[in-house]
Amino acid sequence: MKKDNSTDKLTRKDALKKMGKYAALTAVGTFVILNPLNAQAGSPPDPGGNPLD
Repeated sequence: MKKDNSTDKLTRKDALKKMGKYAALTAVGTFVILNPLNAQAGSPPDPGGNPLD
């Protein structure tokens, strides 16, 4: 008993559109999480320095 999935098939063009939306959402989310200004503010002034100084 096989189902005819001809109505569920996705064209290459539609798939690329969907992937573009996911990629844009991922880029925005990554930028928000790894915001460079917040990362810089939380880092020590000399991250490679001697801790005994």
